[in-house]
Amino acid sequence: MADLLAHYYPIEIDYSMSVEEKVPHMVEWWTRAHDSLVQQRIRKDQLAQAVRDSGAMLREGYKTFFDVLQQNCVPLLIFSAGIGDILEEVIREHGVFHPNVRIFSNYMDYDQHGVAFAFKGELIHTFNKREGALQNTHQFVHDRTNVLLLGDSLGDLNMADGVKDLHDILRIGYLNDKVEERREAYVSSYDIVLEKDETLDVPNAILNYITAGN
Repeated sequence: MADLLAHYYPIEIDYSMSVEEKVPHMVEWWTRAHDSLVQQRIRKDQLAQAVRDSGAMLREGYKTFFDVLQQNCVPLLIFSAGIGDILEEVIREHGVFHPNVRIFSNYMDYDQHGVAFAFKGELIHTFNKREGALQNTHQFVHDRTNVLLLGDSLGDLNMADGVKDLHDILRIGYLNDKVEERREAYVSSYDIVLEKDETLDVPNAILNYITAGN
């Protein structure tokens, strides 16, 4: 996995390449990574313990963020190019997997013994989350016209494309690494750019302002 990251991640963030040029490399990266995971014969009944042992964390302020959205009946849609099974366990472990949360990600498929042998459905990578948004969001946001979008890559900018009759969208971009090289592209694409910010302080302040007004 480390070798794959070292090879493909520079391609993902290479601004001399178009998205169209990057996509075949991303498909190859995710396919090879998923093949490697399947070879480990991961057991479904071990996932929860593995997540607990991993120390995986959510951003500081996550509980307020998840709880405020739940209390105000706002759908929280998470599009992830990672592993949906793991993401679900992380959110569940932190006690915020509320009924308003929906995750669209890569999910493992298990045999009759509960051992992962493949991945389900279409592959989701950094640059095709838009397709997932278009296909999957309408039933959850059919009466919603405003969106708060949080992303940490330029591939996340179109995740709200599945929302019809969109009135307002505020895009917040988390710029985590290679800040100097990537700042200009993020500032020109996102409404707000947070550099090396591991918290949800800004989104929570926005939610607090909105809910206080209601």
